[in-house]
Amino acid sequence: MNHFKLKIASRRSKLAMVQTLWVKEQLEKNIPNLEVSIEAMATQGDKILDVALAKIGDKGLFTKELEAQMLVGNADIAVHSLKDLPTNLPAGLILGCITKREDPADALVVSKKNDCYKLESLPSGSIVGTSSLRRLAQLRNKFPHLKFKDIRGNVITRIQKLDAGEFDCIILAAAGLKRLGFESRIHQIIPNEISLHAVGQGALGIECKSDDTKVLEIINVLEDKPTSQRCLAERAFLKELEGGCQVPIGVNSYIKNEILYLTGMVASVDGEKLIKDNSFGNINNPEKIGKDLALKLKLQGADKILSEIFEQFREK
Repeated sequence: MNHFKLKIASRRSKLAMVQTLWVKEQLEKNIPNLEVSIEAMATQGDKILDVALAKIGDKGLFTKELEAQMLVGNADIAVHSLKDLPTNLPAGLILGCITKREDPADALVVSKKNDCYKLESLPSGSIVGTSSLRRLAQLRNKFPHLKFKDIRGNVITRIQKLDAGEFDCIILAAAGLKRLGFESRIHQIIPNEISLHAVGQGALGIECKSDDTKVLEIINVLEDKPTSQRCLAERAFLKELEGGCQVPIGVNSYIKNEILYLTGMVASVDGEKLIKDNSFGNINNPEKIGKDLALKLKLQGADKILSEIFEQFREK
C-alpha cells in the first residue's frame, strides 16, 4: 500500500480522545505506510451542560459537528461511542465499522460514606445522579424509594460532583470508566435484571463517507464481527421504535451457537409502565431480530408509551 493520510474527526472530551487515540494506534499498527491525524472539536452536547439532555433533543447531539467535517472533506472518518450515534445518518455517510465491545453494562459509583451499599440496599431517599432517561425509568421502576437528580458533564466531572457530596451515588457506563482508568471506582456492575444497557453501549462506531472505498477498506481491520452483529440487532430494534438515545429504551444481547439473543425494554419516564420481551435468530440476520423484537413490544403498547414521552418533551 502506498503512503496514505487519514484524518479522524473526534469530540474533544477525555473519553472521546482516549477512544480515538486507540483507533489511531490500531490503524497505524495494522496498516503499513498509514499516517493518521486527529481533528478534535466540541459538539453541541459538549457545550450545553446546564440543561437535561432529553430537553435539548437527541438527533446527532454528539455527532453533527463531526459529520459536517467529513461531508466538507476535512475528515475521512469520525469515531463515536456507538450509543451516541443516531440510527438515521446523513445522506452520504454510513456506519463503516464497529469495534470490539467493552463491557456494555451500567455501573454504580458511590461516595465514600456509601461504600457499604449496593444499589438494592441504598437507604430510602438516597440521591442517585443520572442524565439518562433509560436508567432513570428502570431504576424508578425497581427502586421508587430513591431520589433521582440530573447530572451533566463528562465522566471526570461527574465523579468530582459525586465526591463533592452532591450525590450519594451516580450511574455511568462501565466501558467509559474502564477506558479512562477509573475501574477501581466501579462499586457494582448493575445486573440486566435491574437495568438493560443502551443500544451500542461499550462499542465504538466508525462513520465515514459511503462512497469512499479506500477508507472502508482501511477501517475494516477494526471490525469485530460478533460485536457488529449484536449492535446491528440492537440498532434495528431502536430504529423500528423510532427512538433516539434520550428515550427509555434498553437492550441486552448475546450470541450462543450461531444464535443471537436480544432482550429489549421500553418504559415510561416515571417507571410505572415497563414492557420487556426478547427475540432470537440466526446471527447472519441481526436486523430482522431487532425489528421483530420492536414489533413485539409495539403490540404490547411500546409505541403508546413513546408517543406520550415525545409529547411531554414537545410541551416543554
